[in-house]
Amino acid sequence: MSGEAAARVALRSEAGAGSVLALSGTLDVASAAAARREIAAQVASARPNALAVDAAGIEHGDMSGMALLYELAEGRLVPGVRATIRGLRPEFQTLLSAFPASDALAAIEAPAPRRGFLDQVGAATLSVLADLRAQLVFLGGIVLGFLAVLRRPRAMRWREVGVVFEKAGVNALPIVSLISFLMGLVIAFEAAQPLEMFGAQIFIANMIGLVMIREFSPIFTAIIFAGRSGSAFAAEIGTMKVNEELNALETMGLDPLRFLVIQRVFAGTMLMPVLAAYSMVWGVLGGIVVMMAMGFPFAQIWTQLVGALGVWDVIVGISKSFVFGAIIAGLGCLRGMQTQEGPNAVGDSTTRAVVAGILMIILVDAVYSILTYVLHV
Repeated sequence: MSGEAAARVALRSEAGAGSVLALSGTLDVASAAAARREIAAQVASARPNALAVDAAGIEHGDMSGMALLYELAEGRLVPGVRATIRGLRPEFQTLLSAFPASDALAAIEAPAPRRGFLDQVGAATLSVLADLRAQLVFLGGIVLGFLAVLRRPRAMRWREVGVVFEKAGVNALPIVSLISFLMGLVIAFEAAQPLEMFGAQIFIANMIGLVMIREFSPIFTAIIFAGRSGSAFAAEIGTMKVNEELNALETMGLDPLRFLVIQRVFAGTMLMPVLAAYSMVWGVLGGIVVMMAMGFPFAQIWTQLVGALGVWDVIVGISKSFVFGAIIAGLGCLRGMQTQEGPNAVGDSTTRAVVAGILMIILVDAVYSILTYVLHV
């Protein structure tokens, strides 16, 4: 660079002063980049124990040039080499003083203190207990809300319940049909080969009936419900909290829990058994299609299927769905109410709602399996 846009750099040694870096000319946005590279190369090669910057020769400059001096003074340009600035004109000194002091910058950039293993375990335990307490308080609020609805049924926003039924139920029928039908196909094909070794392929009907009605239909429907509707509940309520709409409801004397949550929990609880029963039909139909393709007549398949299933099998599957629906809808609304401030807050709440919902689905299903085994149901 040449002309007025150039900055001149010279590193020399002075007796009793160590190394002196003389800067002159123009140090602004046009020349700062080239000057930074040249200074870094010269200082890094010399590695002086003490460095002074003679800035008396700087005639023109701006904030970009003063940023270069600031980096030298704080030891940020060449790690381990801190410089003292001298001879800087008063107008440039005013610009340089606008940068933060080293102690203030260190406080901002201070790394988070490292915690020991026991501290981390304790913090995680307290977090789990706090979340459990929030869930219990939330559950108590829902129970009180439903009691209020029982006393005054008109207090329920039934139009909102219908909207949830449409979005979470009717709109979910295609994906539930597809997944359930394919699961029936998969179970039938996977069971066909080992049962063929014993000439017992007719028992595919037994397996399809028991697996789809007792386990797979409630579980897969609940996972679909958690992914589609539980996340939607969390996102809707979380967005309302970020936009301070929940505070507006409280200002108008409306309880957000009874105004927004009760309808969604009620709709989710009532909707899940319907979706699960619909999934059972499609899952069994998928298995029947495979067995008919293997040459079994429909009447024989139906007789085998009806003989393998009992009333308690259907009751177990449907009762699971009630619990799954209440848990997923409740957790989705709870995570939405717990949304924090920030650009990623709604996404974090949505993720937490889906993960917690799926985790609780598996946990509740495990409890059901243990109870049905112990009770011989």
